[in-house]
Amino acid sequence: MSTKPSKTDDGVPAPAPESLPAPEGDAAFPLSLRRVAVDTYRENVAYLHRDCEIYRAEGFQALAKVEVRANGRRILATLNVVDDPRIVRCNEIGLSIDAFAQMGVENGHPAMVAQAEPPSSIPALHRKIAGERLDRDDFRAIVRDIAEHRYSKIELTAFVVATNQGELDREEVYFLTEAMTAVGHRIDWRERPVVDKHCIGGIPGNRTSMLVVPIVAAHGMLCPKTSSRAITSPAGTADTMEVLANVELPMARLAEIVREHRGCLAWGGTANLSPADDVLISVERPLSIDSPGQMVASILSKKVAAGSTHLVLDIPVGPTAKVRSMPEAQKLRKLFEFVAGRMNLTIDVVITDGRQPIGSGIGPVLEARDVMRVLENDPRAPNDLRQKALRLAGRMLEFDPDVRGGDGFAIARDILDSGRALAKMDAIIHAQGGKPFDHNAPQLARLAFEVVAEADGLVAGIDNHQLARIARLAGAPKVQGAGVDLLRKLGDPVQKGEPLYRVHADYPADMEFARQASARASGYAIGGADEMPHLFVEF
Repeated sequence: MSTKPSKTDDGVPAPAPESLPAPEGDAAFPLSLRRVAVDTYRENVAYLHRDCEIYRAEGFQALAKVEVRANGRRILATLNVVDDPRIVRCNEIGLSIDAFAQMGVENGHPAMVAQAEPPSSIPALHRKIAGERLDRDDFRAIVRDIAEHRYSKIELTAFVVATNQGELDREEVYFLTEAMTAVGHRIDWRERPVVDKHCIGGIPGNRTSMLVVPIVAAHGMLCPKTSSRAITSPAGTADTMEVLANVELPMARLAEIVREHRGCLAWGGTANLSPADDVLISVERPLSIDSPGQMVASILSKKVAAGSTHLVLDIPVGPTAKVRSMPEAQKLRKLFEFVAGRMNLTIDVVITDGRQPIGSGIGPVLEARDVMRVLENDPRAPNDLRQKALRLAGRMLEFDPDVRGGDGFAIARDILDSGRALAKMDAIIHAQGGKPFDHNAPQLARLAFEVVAEADGLVAGIDNHQLARIARLAGAPKVQGAGVDLLRKLGDPVQKGEPLYRVHADYPADMEFARQASARASGYAIGGADEMPHLFVEF
C-alpha cells in the first residue's frame, strides 16, 4: 500500500514505514496499531488519517463502525478521521485507550481494519422505537450487540430513550435483565445463601455497605460485595473503600479473600459481570435517564451474575431522592420483586428515609471517616449511618435460616458493639492491601470554606442533589479529601451566621466553583418544624 509521506513533530519528513507482515488469516494490507491517549469513556474509538488508502475505500466515513483485528482478537470501534500525522500516520490505525488495551499488543503491532457489518438487532430496535413490545429473543439480540460494541452512541441513545419513553412492561424488564446477565461472566460460589445489599442511589454519604458487609461476614454469611465507582455522585462504595485499601484486584484474588474472610469490598469493573450495562450507563448518565425498567435490569443482572442468591434492596424516599413518594416506591418494589422472583433471586426491599444525606461527610475521605467511627463505636460517629446500617444488616442476617425473623437487628448490634465487625473489617482491609488511615486526623483537602445560615430557625430541608453537586465541584471523588462536611442535619436549631457545612477542596479553581454553586443555592432550607418534609420509612 502506498502512502503520502508524513512529517514528524518537528516538521521533518518521516521515514517510509517498514513493511509489516499481515496478521494471520488476513490477505489484505495491514496497518500498524497505535495507542492514542484519549479516554473515550467506554466507547471503542478508532482513528484513521484522511489520506490513508483504507479510509479512501468506498464505505468508510467518520462515525462509521469498523472492525479491527490483531493478535487473534477483534473489536468493533467508531471511526474518527484525523488530518494531523502526529495523531496517526497514513500507515497506522489508532485506538483509544480502552480499545487499545483490549487488543493486548504493543504499539506498532500489525492489524487489519474492515467495515463492520451492521448489527443484526437493528430491526428490533426500530420496532421498539415505534412503540412495539419486544420478546425474549429481541432483547437477547439487542443486548448481545450492545455488549459487543456493535451499537454506535446514536443507536445506544435511541435504545435508552425508546425503553424510557415506552416504559417497558414487567415481562420486558425480565427479558432485558435475563439478556444482560447472559452476556457477561457469572460467578458460582457453590453455597447458599450468598447475600448482598444494594441501594438504588441518589443519597450522598450513604455508605451503609461498608458497615453491613463486615457485620454479616462476622456472622459467617458469605457477602462478596463488588461495587461501582462514582459516575455522577461524589463517591461510590469503591471510591470510599479505596481510601482504606486496594479495590482493584484480580477476580481470582477476590475469590480467595471472600472464601477466607467471608466478604470483600471491591470494585466490580474487572469481573465483567454485566458488560452491556456498563455500555448503557455511558449513555444513561449524561442524559440523566434512570427509568424503573432500566434500573431494575441494571441492578439485578449484576447481582445475579455476581452469584448472589439473596439481596436486601434499599429504596430511599424523599423530596430530592430518586423516588419521591410512597406510591412510586411501592410500584418500584413490586417490579423488583417480580423480576427477582423470575431470576430465582430472593429479595427483601426496604423503603428508607431519603430526605437528607446519611452520615456527616460527602466525599471519599469524609465518608471513610464516618464508617470507621461507627465501626470503632466512637461517640462522634453519625447515629443515622449507624442505625440504618444495623437495620439493613439485620434484614440480611434474617436470610440465615438459623436466625428467627425480627432478631436480626439485635444480632447485628451485638456484632458491632462487641468489636467483631471492626475486627472483620480490619481483616478485609489487610487482605485487600490496607492503606494508612486515621479517622481522628483524616487527610482532607488543603482549602476550605464554610456555608452559614442566613436566618434563625430549624433546618427544615436539605437538597441531596445540590450538596452532591457542590461536593463534586469541590473535586470529589477524584480528590479523595475533597467534599462536604455536614455540621447540621434536619431538625437541628441554627442561628443566623452559624455554619451549616464546610467545603473542602485541593485546588483554587475547584474551591471557586463550589463557592459559587453554594452561593446560588446552599442546599439548606431554614424554617419551622411544620415546614419539614414528611418522613417516608418502612423498615
